[in-house]
Amino acid sequence: MIRTETTVDTAVELRDVVREYGGKHARVRALDGVRVGFARGTWTAVMGPSGSGKSTLLHCAAGLERPTSGQVMLGERELSAASESALTALRRKEIGFVFQSFNLVSSLSAEQNVALPLRLAGSKVSMKDVRAILTEIGLGERLRHRPRELSGGQQQRVAIARAMITRPSVLFADEPTGALDSRSARTVLGLLRALVDDSKQTIVMVTHDPAAAAAADSVLFLSDGRIVGHLTRPSTAQVADRLAELEA
Repeated sequence: MIRTETTVDTAVELRDVVREYGGKHARVRALDGVRVGFARGTWTAVMGPSGSGKSTLLHCAAGLERPTSGQVMLGERELSAASESALTALRRKEIGFVFQSFNLVSSLSAEQNVALPLRLAGSKVSMKDVRAILTEIGLGERLRHRPRELSGGQQQRVAIARAMITRPSVLFADEPTGALDSRSARTVLGLLRALVDDSKQTIVMVTHDPAAAAAADSVLFLSDGRIVGHLTRPSTAQVADRLAELEA
C-alpha cells in the first residue's frame, strides 16, 4: 500500500478512507482503509478490475461522496467534514470534473458551456478568457457551435476547458477517453499532458485503457477497495500486464 503524509505539495489526500454501501445486513465495502496522497502538478491514473473501487475513490476524493469513515483533505481543508454548502462552493471553485459522457448542455454553445461554471459560482465572466481557453485547445473557430455540431473529441475538449475555467486545484477525470476513437483519445491525452507540464495542473484520472494510463506520471492499482500496486512512468505493456494479473 502506498502511504503518504500531508505536505504542502499534496493537492488531495485520502486518510484511511472507508466507503460502505447498503443496509446493516448487506454491507458492501467499496473502499477499505485507503491512504494515499496526490502531489501537486502531477497526473495519476487509477486502474483496477471492475468493482475494485476506482470510481468510488474518485468520487470521495472530489467531494461527490462522503466516506463512511476516514478523512479527505483538499490541501489543508477537510472535505469529509464540510457542510453541503461548503462542498458545493469548493466543487465550483477548487475542483474540476471531466466525465466520459461529456455532460455538456445541449442548448448552449461551446463558449456558453465553458462559461457556465463561472455563472453558477456567481463569479465575473470574462468572455475574453473563455474564448482564449477554447482557442488554446484548438476550438477558436467553434465558439458558437453547439455540442451536436462537434465531434466527440471536440466535445471532450470543451468539457476540459469548462472544468479548467475556474483554475481548479485538482482536475478529476472519469474515463475521459472512454467514448472516443483512438485519434481523438490521443488528442485529449495530449491536452491533459500539456496541462500538467505547462500549467502544473494536478490530475487524477480513472481509466480502463492501459495506453491512457501510460500517458500519466504514475498509475495506482486498486483491488477489492485497497491499493495493491503503483507504477511510475510505465509503458503501456507494463500497465496492461499488471492489470491482467489483477483481473486474473
